[in-house]
Formats: sequence, C-alpha cells, structure tokens
Amino acid sequence: MPLLDKVRPRISGITSMLQQSLEGLLIQGLQTSNVDIVRHCLRTYATIDKTRDAEALVGQVLVKPYMDEVIVEQLVKSTPNGLQIMYTKLLEFVPHHCRLLREVTGMAISSEKADIVPGYDFLVNSVWPEIIKGIEERIPSLFNAGNPDTFYERYTISMDFVRKFDRQCGSQASVRRLRAHASYQSFHNKWNLPVYFQLRYKEIAACLENAITDGIETAPAGSCYHLLVSQVLWNSLVRCWAEKVYLPPLSHRFWKLTLQLISRYSKFLTEVQPPTWEPSFPQTGQPKIPPTWKPNLSTTILTLVYIVSMDSICNCVNLVIFASLVFFTIKHLPFSQIPELSKMIMQKLEVIGYKNFVIVGEALEDSKASLSGCIPTLNSKMTQHLTERCFRFLKSASEVPRLYRRTNKEVPFRASAYMDNALRPLHQLLSDSKDMVKPSIAQDWLRVALNDCTQRYFETISDVLSSVKKMEESLKRLKQARKTATTNTIGTTGGPTDDSKIRLQLALDVEYLGEQIQKMGLQPADITMFSTLNDLVQGAQDVTPSEQAVP
Repeated sequence: MPLLDKVRPRISGITSMLQQSLEGLLIQGLQTSNVDIVRHCLRTYATIDKTRDAEALVGQVLVKPYMDEVIVEQLVKSTPNGLQIMYTKLLEFVPHHCRLLREVTGMAISSEKADIVPGYDFLVNSVWPEIIKGIEERIPSLFNAGNPDTFYERYTISMDFVRKFDRQCGSQASVRRLRAHASYQSFHNKWNLPVYFQLRYKEIAACLENAITDGIETAPAGSCYHLLVSQVLWNSLVRCWAEKVYLPPLSHRFWKLTLQLISRYSKFLTEVQPPTWEPSFPQTGQPKIPPTWKPNLSTTILTLVYIVSMDSICNCVNLVIFASLVFFTIKHLPFSQIPELSKMIMQKLEVIGYKNFVIVGEALEDSKASLSGCIPTLNSKMTQHLTERCFRFLKSASEVPRLYRRTNKEVPFRASAYMDNALRPLHQLLSDSKDMVKPSIAQDWLRVALNDCTQRYFETISDVLSSVKKMEESLKRLKQARKTATTNTIGTTGGPTDDSKIRLQLALDVEYLGEQIQKMGLQPADITMFSTLNDLVQGAQDVTPSEQAVP
C-alpha cells in the first residue's frame, strides 16, 4: 500500500530507537537479575520480531567476556589436564550465568508456564557459538592430528564436553537445534579424523608387516602362539578396538582394517617358506658363520647343534625340525580368539547404535574360513619339505655300488649310514611335536612324506640295480672273451661277488626302512610303494642264487 511505503522509514527509525532502549534495559535487567525487566524486554523483542538480535546481544555482552577469560591457549598447554579444566569452566557458565534467562524462556525446570517468553534458545544461539568461536580462534592447535595419542586425548575430552553441553539443553527440540547449528558442524569438522586414522593404520599395519618381514620367528615366552607373527596379528586386531585408539566415528575404517589384517596374515601363511639358510663347513669340520649373518633365536639354536654334533648332516636335520615347529602353528592360528574378537567389535558397534551384527559375524566367519583354507597349503609345504630333507640322503643309495666294487669290503650285515640320516628328521618330528599337534596329524605328515620318499627311493634303487646288472653282464662277457680263470670281479674263488654285496646292502637298507616305519607308529602296508620296493630288492638277490652272499 502507498501508505506503508511512506511510513516504512518512520517504522524503521522507531524500531531502531526502541532496540537501543531495549538493549540498555536488557543489560540492566541481566546485571541486576531483575526478572520483570528481562521478561518485559524479551517480550518486546519478540513483538518486533528481533529475537535473534536479543540472543546476539546476550552473546556479546554476557557470554563473550567470560569466554575471553576462560579460553586461553597457554592455560591448556602449560597446565596438566588444562583442556579438561577449561571445559569444566565452560560448562559452569550455563548454571551460573544463564539461570535467569533459562527461567524466563522456559528452559529451566522451575519455569512458570504462565510467565514464559517463547521463541528463544540462548544456549544454542548465544552461548554455544561464542564457545566454539573462542576455541577455534584462540586454540587452533587443539585440532592438530600430528600426534595420534595427543589427538585422541583431546578429541575424546572435547566430545565428552559436547555431550555434557547437550544435557544442559532444556528439551529435545533444543538438542536438535544445537546439532543443526552451523558452529556445531564446524567444530566437528575441525577434527581431521581421516588423518588420525591414517596414522593409526600405518602404525598398526607396520607392526604386522615388520613381523611378516622377519619371517619365521618364535613368539615370546608365555604366548599362546608359536609364531611371533601370530602374536603380532592378535595384538594388532585388539589394538584396532582398544581404548586410546578406537574412535566411534571411525568404526567403519577400523572394521575394514580388521579384515585387512586377517587377510594379510592369511596371505603370509600361503607364501611362507621353510628356512633355507645353511652355513658352509670348512675342512676342519667347524661351522663357518657368514659375516653378514644376523643371529636370531632359531639360528642360534641350530648353530649350537652344529657345533656339538660336528656333523654336517645336523644342518639339514635341524632345519627340518625347526621348519616343523613353525608349521605346527597352523593348529594355533587365531581361530579360538575369533569369538572374543567378535564380541569386542559388537560391543563397540552397539554403542553407536549399529544393530546388524549378522553381517559382522558372517564376515569374521569368512575370515576364519580364509585362515582355515591355508592349512592344506601349509600341510603340503610341510610334507614337501620333509620329503626333500629325507630324500637328499636316501638318494645316497646310488653310491652303494662304488662302496663295494673293487674295494674288497666285507659282506654287509647292517643298513647303510645314510638310512639313519634320512629318517632322523621324521623321528625328531614325532618327538618335537608331542605338545603341539595331535599325534594323528603328525602321523598324516609322516605317511605323506614316506610315500613320496619311498616312491623316489624305489626309482633310485631300480636305477642302481639296473646299472649293477648291466655291469655284471658286461664283466661276464669280458671274462669269456679273455677266457681267464678269474671267476670274481674281485675276491676269492667261490666267495660273494661285489654285485651280490651291493644287492644285499640294498636289501638290508629296505628292511631297515620297514622296521623304522613301524617304530614311527605306521605299518609298511600304509606306505604304497614299500611292498613293491621290498619285492624289488628281494627279487634282485634271487637273480644269481649260486652267488648269493652269506652274511
């Protein structure tokens, strides 16, 4: 209306003059704690639609001076528990200095409904913005994430302050207004939680990675694990959800890290190899330690064994035993701790209101299945390693002909020395595994290793016997061609030939193998190729019955 356009400047002037009068009157009422004056001023502000101006005035006149006095960076840095002391003083402001305003506006329990002036929320629009503005401007270092331990402490103390300030709000509506306020969001955004998590991620993941890099190391005394890396994995998993590390807003990130740690450990188990370091021996028979070798517990034990035994075969034997001890840990993986870990995680998630625990449980079961899936691979590596360590001595059967041909050695009456060396790893496997795995598991490893070894041993002996037969036939043809009176390749007339000694030695070796298989708790019938091997060596002795050696 044209009339409004004419009177609008007058209305604006009157409103300005009225506001100036109201400001002075409201300040006077607050300073003197005069309820009537304060109530009258606030109603007048509401009538002219200037409630926000009244809240801003309270913030500048009543709140800001207090905050300037309390929010001091030097106090926070130099005083023990300085941040906690500061927040305590900030929380004291509302009950000590806002009591009158809360009663008048209906935010206090004692407020009389008839005298309430609605439309105001001084805690949200006056007190809170001044607090946050003071903290952000005067203590910017509070939000630094460079030191994760310090950051965690400051963040948790600050969030505890926020929760306590929430409880000072007079209603749920006031709490909702507070959480929707721009300064509330700004304060939370100041805390760089992604940077904090990256620092924790690096330190937690690095611990496991370093343990994996160290390879096969024994766990410290008292640990429920045999491998150090297994102990480190469990410590890392617990640390993700531990006090002074875990923060609720980062629950999804720590959950992902938990699954990544288990996955990394699972990959390590599938890639781990038995130790291959073997010190060389000079002619004196003493172990020679390479200058770059760094001893650890396992290699120190091995070296002591070498020095005591003065026998190079102890090198491979004890490596087998140590490798066996490592692979026994497959029955001590963190399976039993999975329920404990699940409970720990669910307790943390329940606090933040997460309810879909089925997914969490299923994911952990998948991780457990991944660990279980490593066992066949480790079993295979274990038996392969045992097979290689044993067969490196069993293949010495190919040297038996050289020991008897043209050496005039006596007729053999016992098994070759290489048999003890070859079977020693298997015997020690049984003795060292008693307190680590079920006997049935160790028996399975022995059965697989012996089957593989016997198959390869059969092939070796077959080659030896074939070579012996060819050599024997060649010598007979040569004898006939020369028509000499010599009836033996060496030895006296009518005595056992070199070839019969070779066949007898191989038969004694196979017989000894069968006896040792029984001492290990198995039966020769359990080994697929043993019967065929035994038939081979026994049948070879019957080829030339007239020359059968008599022990």
